[in-house]
Amino acid sequence: MSNEQAVRKSKRGMINYRMIWRWHFYAGLFCIPFVIILSLTGPIYLFKPQIEAAIDRPYNALSGQPKSLEVQVQAALASLPHSQFVSVDVRQDLNDAARVTLMQHDERVRVYVHPESLAILKTIKEKDRFFSIVKNIHGELTMGEFGTLIVETAASWALIMIITGLYLWWPHQARGLAGVLWPRTGLGRKIFWRDLHGVVGIYVSAFAIILILTGLPWTNVWGSNFRNIRQAIETHQVQADWSSGRAAEKVTNKGHHGWHSAPLAADLSHIDIYAQAVRDLKLPPPVVLTSPTERTPHWQGVSQTQNRPRGVTVRLDAHTGAMVSRETFADKKIVDKVVGTGISLHEGQLFGPLNQLIGVLTALGLITLCVSAMVMWWQRRPDDQTLGVPAALPEERLGSGFGILIVILGLFLPMMAITLIVMALIEFLVLKRIPPVRKWLGLR
Repeated sequence: MSNEQAVRKSKRGMINYRMIWRWHFYAGLFCIPFVIILSLTGPIYLFKPQIEAAIDRPYNALSGQPKSLEVQVQAALASLPHSQFVSVDVRQDLNDAARVTLMQHDERVRVYVHPESLAILKTIKEKDRFFSIVKNIHGELTMGEFGTLIVETAASWALIMIITGLYLWWPHQARGLAGVLWPRTGLGRKIFWRDLHGVVGIYVSAFAIILILTGLPWTNVWGSNFRNIRQAIETHQVQADWSSGRAAEKVTNKGHHGWHSAPLAADLSHIDIYAQAVRDLKLPPPVVLTSPTERTPHWQGVSQTQNRPRGVTVRLDAHTGAMVSRETFADKKIVDKVVGTGISLHEGQLFGPLNQLIGVLTALGLITLCVSAMVMWWQRRPDDQTLGVPAALPEERLGSGFGILIVILGLFLPMMAITLIVMALIEFLVLKRIPPVRKWLGLR
């Protein structure tokens, strides 16, 4: 290679590095607040079984001779006029308070009934339960469907942030592993924080990518498109085994048609037989007994374990309680198996405490990345009243390889593509035409 070619290659590498650094900077600028929120709420949800068990502990193993489950459910119905039975938890200990889910005024309500006295110990709307609030923050930032779009957009750009970060971290001219696999000390705060950011990023990136990808089926745009593509490929109508976004879950909780059917008026005279039949099967907890729906005319015992590969659904004869059918994870479509496994991994329940530990460490790593990024910016912030992003060079052009990668990512992540187009138009039509703004952002 001639000196001239070497110079051109070196210059091209510098241009690419600065361009990708700018993408990384802007992606982080948008993502950091949302990544912090998701990284704080996500670990809470990882421990849902343990936390819910602690919340409900006062309603377990109550004293007295329990009445029949039918009587307990009737007591719950009597406490909420014009309500309709939806489901009841199947508890192994008959002295636990009955957890009865009812539909009242188009809203799901959970009622706790003392098994002997039939006193109403607690009544709470589904939307007001602790983990419903956590999911609202984690999935939609308490802003409804608009919030879910923000979360999906932030997740999409977080992928860009990780990919560009890996490129920037790659040790092109490093000597030794210090600063690559562990942060260097004794070279000043700037070097330490830069190394900490890069090293934590390389360790956490794979797990962060997995969390993002396994969360995409829940999103509005990506999840809906995925379901539509799947339906177009399938030769018959299929019902996905997961909801696409919090909006779809809320439709379910209100009993509308959607992910599940609306409940039908239930004959409760044999509910004790159904509950005992399900109890004898010892399905992975928590287990609920659901009333017939417009789509499924049978009573169902459903294991709602978050470790979805262990989940089981049994359908019971309405008169005898005999099992009509049994559906396990192995009976599901391959798409549902893949998505279900990913969801269990995302929720920290696929392989027990180790899954939870990895989820917590990933969240802590992401928070460390966000904090170290802000510290690095503060340490290196320019004195000329500009944002500090690397300015675009006159020779800078988008290479074909980089352009193809952007197109591929845009097709895979529609919210990333939409926001990229919108921001490009705003930059071209507005921001570049205002000199102070152009200077502050480092635009040409």
